[in-house]
Amino acid sequence: QVQLVESGGGLVQPGGSLRLACAASGTISLINVMGWYRQAPGGERDLVAIMSRTGSTNYAASVKDRFTVSRDSAQNTVYLQIHSLKPEDPAVYYCHVNGVTASGYFYNEPFWGTGALVTVSS
Repeated sequence: QVQLVESGGGLVQPGGSLRLACAASGTISLINVMGWYRQAPGGERDLVAIMSRTGSTNYAASVKDRFTVSRDSAQNTVYLQIHSLKPEDPAVYYCHVNGVTASGYFYNEPFWGTGALVTVSS
């Protein structure tokens, strides 16, 4: 089984910066895709940014120039650097991994973290 633990959420001033981290644990051989989704109150869970093991990325248009996704594949860890926080950015940010091989088994379904809350101070 694979477990994801997020860290780095918190309260940020408008225009501020924050870095989220997510570490995957388990007997993991390979993770194809690692990244982040977010869900605001009353909203759906939407893509923020993901990165494949080859380094290709996909960003939501609303964050493309302000957020940066990166990963340390050796440590099975993915990061999200947030800059220039806007009023629409506060949400619960969920770590997401997909295409996982662990304990000799390929998992077709994605795994999700429990979420990291990002809020903006008024």
